[in-house]
Amino acid sequence: MALSAHDAFSAGGGSRRRRGRARRGALSEINVTPLVDVMLVLLIIFMVSAPLLTVGVPLELPKTEAGALEDQSEPLTVSIRANGGIFVQEDPVAFEAMAPRLQAMATGESQPIYVRADGQATYETVAQVMAALSTSGFTSINLITDTGGPSSGGGPERP
Repeated sequence: MALSAHDAFSAGGGSRRRRGRARRGALSEINVTPLVDVMLVLLIIFMVSAPLLTVGVPLELPKTEAGALEDQSEPLTVSIRANGGIFVQEDPVAFEAMAPRLQAMATGESQPIYVRADGQATYETVAQVMAALSTSGFTSINLITDTGGPSSGGGPERP
């Protein structure tokens, strides 16, 4: 029995081809584009809102090379403006009423007090506030500065 050329190819002598696309396995890659978009939006939100989380009295702190301290839950702060105005937390207070108010707010005997003074405030005002705090029984008085100031060692001297 002889087969013609047409019969040999149409007889299906082997594999048949499927019509359409071949079946593929499941795609096992994760699409990270939406994740990156969400992370960038969160980053922008935190960058914008971070400066708003500082204490409410606007001051221009002097710069030093000292490192930052660990945060506490609700620190007691005394702020001194360039014009000599004194604030306990965010409320203005007279110099004479500062120590009694802080004693009423203190939760423990050794609770630290943070003094934030404007760089243009007089040394006399800052020294008087710190002395009043010391004589009122506060033993842990911290002076808050901004980082990035002049180095304390080996640098060129100021005239």
